[in-house]
Amino acid sequence: QERLVESGGGSVQSGGSLRLACKFSGYIHPNYCLGWFRQAPDNGREGREMVAYADNGGRPGYADSVQGRFTISRDNAKTTLSLTMDNLKPEDTAMYYCAVGLCPMLGVPDVVKWGQGTQVTVSS
Repeated sequence: QERLVESGGGSVQSGGSLRLACKFSGYIHPNYCLGWFRQAPDNGREGREMVAYADNGGRPGYADSVQGRFTISRDNAKTTLSLTMDNLKPEDTAMYYCAVGLCPMLGVPDVVKWGQGTQVTVSS
């Protein structure tokens, strides 16, 4: 069974950078994507929004709100998924979740497994 463990969250000032990592284990079907979702403080689980995803070949997809600022990278050999976040803004503040699911992984219904989440806080 898939297992996802995130690390790397924290607090940063607006304009700063953070890097999140997700260590994944278990069998990941080649048709599945790995990616990141985030849940803002006032939103419930169904309000989680896709941030970025990568397919088995590492091809990425991004939400419009993070395009050009965030970079996702998938390394199947090291079983690691990373998210480099540059030029962070206060509206990026959220709990970030690593996820695995059907490609393209655009919404909560596409996800089959969640990590436990890691908090990112951006102050102005």
